[in-house]
Amino acid sequence: MASFLNSSIGKKFLMSLSGLFLISFLLVHLFVNSMILFDKSGVLFNNAAHFMGTNPIIRIVEPILAIGFILHIIYAGILTLTNQWARPVGYNKQKSGNSSSWASRNMFILGSLIFIFLVIHVANFFWKVKFSGSELLDKGAVNGVENTYLLVTTFFINWWWIDIVYVIGALVLGLHLTHAFWAAFQTLGLSDNRWRKRLEILGWAYTILVAGGFAIIPLWVKISSML
Repeated sequence: MASFLNSSIGKKFLMSLSGLFLISFLLVHLFVNSMILFDKSGVLFNNAAHFMGTNPIIRIVEPILAIGFILHIIYAGILTLTNQWARPVGYNKQKSGNSSSWASRNMFILGSLIFIFLVIHVANFFWKVKFSGSELLDKGAVNGVENTYLLVTTFFINWWWIDIVYVIGALVLGLHLTHAFWAAFQTLGLSDNRWRKRLEILGWAYTILVAGGFAIIPLWVKISSML
């Protein structure tokens, strides 16, 4: 087992497995965040955020999610460096444009940009909700349910450049997902020539939903505040 995990195939297996786990989490995260779009009072979003923050199952999943993300980054870095050392530069330049998409050739760069965006996201929202707190969370809090809606919307309304950062972050995530979605299934042996095209179509649908959804939220908040 140890030899398998240390092999190139084993590393790809773990990266794909953690990737599918993260892909599933993105849908849940988008569903909760989308509550902002349907209720300007913030009650719907606050209740959803409170449920995610207090549910015992979610609390168990959170550290697993963090471990999965860390493993995904580590194995992606190891595989990228291994591939670069194994192949001559001239070979890469000659073959890359004919056999793969731009996203597939730049997954490590896209992943690094996503990591930078995630740090910004965690620092401004998750960290404040879980640890440091904020005056905005306490304003309008009802029965122990913090006003997460006020924290999020104030952030997007007051800082227009943050809206741009979030839209760009969503687009970068989308580019990453266009390759990551079907590639994860392929690495796990869940794809063949018959299913490859179907998974690519499903991957594009998933990408448009997730990347588009995350991009719309800050724009919706900003535009709604101006009407």
